[in-house]
Amino acid sequence: MRLGRRTLCALVLLLACTSLGLLYVSTRDTTGLRTPPSLWAPPQGPSRPQLPDLAPEPRYAHIPVRFKEQVVRLLAQNNCSCESSGGLLSLPFQRQVRATDFTKAFDPKELKAASATREQEFQSFLSRSLSSADQLLIAPANCPLQYPLQGVEVQPLKSILVPGLSLQAASGQELYQVNLTASLGTWDVAGEVAGVTLTGDGQPDLTISSPGLDLLNRQLQLVIYSSRSYEINTADTVRFSTEGHEAAFTIRIRHLPNPRLYPSGALSQGEQYNISALVTIATKTFLRYDRLRTLITSIRRFYPTVTIVIADDSEKPERVRGPHIEHYLMPFGKGWFAGRNLAVSQVTTKYVLWVDDDFVFTARTRLEKLVDVLERTSLDLVGGAVREISGYATTYRQLLSVEPGAPGQGNCLRQRRGFHQELLGFRDCVVTDGVVNFFLARTDKVREVGFDPRYSRVAHLEFFLDGLGSLRVGSCSDVIVDHASKVKLPWVSRDASAETYARFRYPDSLDASQVARHRLLFFKNRLQCMTAE
Repeated sequence: MRLGRRTLCALVLLLACTSLGLLYVSTRDTTGLRTPPSLWAPPQGPSRPQLPDLAPEPRYAHIPVRFKEQVVRLLAQNNCSCESSGGLLSLPFQRQVRATDFTKAFDPKELKAASATREQEFQSFLSRSLSSADQLLIAPANCPLQYPLQGVEVQPLKSILVPGLSLQAASGQELYQVNLTASLGTWDVAGEVAGVTLTGDGQPDLTISSPGLDLLNRQLQLVIYSSRSYEINTADTVRFSTEGHEAAFTIRIRHLPNPRLYPSGALSQGEQYNISALVTIATKTFLRYDRLRTLITSIRRFYPTVTIVIADDSEKPERVRGPHIEHYLMPFGKGWFAGRNLAVSQVTTKYVLWVDDDFVFTARTRLEKLVDVLERTSLDLVGGAVREISGYATTYRQLLSVEPGAPGQGNCLRQRRGFHQELLGFRDCVVTDGVVNFFLARTDKVREVGFDPRYSRVAHLEFFLDGLGSLRVGSCSDVIVDHASKVKLPWVSRDASAETYARFRYPDSLDASQVARHRLLFFKNRLQCMTAE
């Protein structure tokens, strides 16, 4: 017995040493043993990150500076690349980063043409989306001119009184004079002050002068700006100057925000949310009618009157009937995101809950919690957790960021697991960028971002990428929906519909749909590559 124990201990020790050895081989940095990284770098990019322009003004060029490179690296480098990491073997609990090069979806000649067309479209996009409101303005030092820094807005072809204009000059001058210059509008005054001379009223350039400083400042309180160029969302950078000094500020030109309001879900003391009036459940199905009916049955156990919208692109559709069920048929294999668009387009409630057709509601699928989060915060979308048959629940919380690349090369997408911060006032909830396929969202916000129908077979994170910067996303791990088991017993044969579903749902890496996905990310989102944990 003693010999058996020694043998067992030796075997355990040998296995432990072998595992450590494999881990060392897979992660060490020795030349010849290191795994060649899947690296994408711009063809003419430097070997190390290019530091931003920190050159001094000429008058400060003589002053020495010791730069903190580790801090400077935090600044945008405009020369991103994507590199895999994790070593030769994929070991448990080892962090893996996978790099994907979207340029590989093109042959060299096609890539050159696609890149040129993409840059042309990108410049057109910038001309449409940027305005003078995005221009960097630096206030002059000790300027005697007083003017509004921000918050001045006018509707297209309308007029406003410009607040805050004043000249704080030294007294005793013979004449005080200021000039106003606009590019998208004209200047005028609501009334004329005696002792003040106006030149150019009704024109883009207005000069106001007076021997009295108080008279001039009273006249400045009556200055009117009128929009003369019809632009629905832009800004006019106007110039305000006096002798030896000039300042600039922006006047925003846009229509008033047009609200789309729904009845409030606010509660009085002791009341509960009316989920049927606030929420519509939407799903996309394809061939799996047994799973779909299980989903509907589980929903009805807890929410018997909530509306369920189903988008269906099965080849031989089966009718799905029942109270508060809307079943919409699509052309065969139309696609995943096209089905999402169809389902969401039919929602008439304030919120839409997206679920997969193989989910199962349980007592822990508490939609009231998700509604409460959206009612009491500025979030647009909040995800829950999906529990597998193993008992493991995932929230699929993802952090997304886009790093600038070299000119003409496109940007780099970074995808990491995690969240930004906890959501104040809500236990088990956080703020993040992407969540699992079980989420409640503001209906109008989801429609605003939209689901690109060109993603027909495999897509999820692409929706959150399109919403990055405009879609406020949260996640609550204590609102859980079950995932129907995908385990297939060996003695149970798979039917034809299951085979067809698997072929459409799980294409291999060389499938045309995967290549099309990479092409779309390259061109539409102007990405050269991505890294993902």
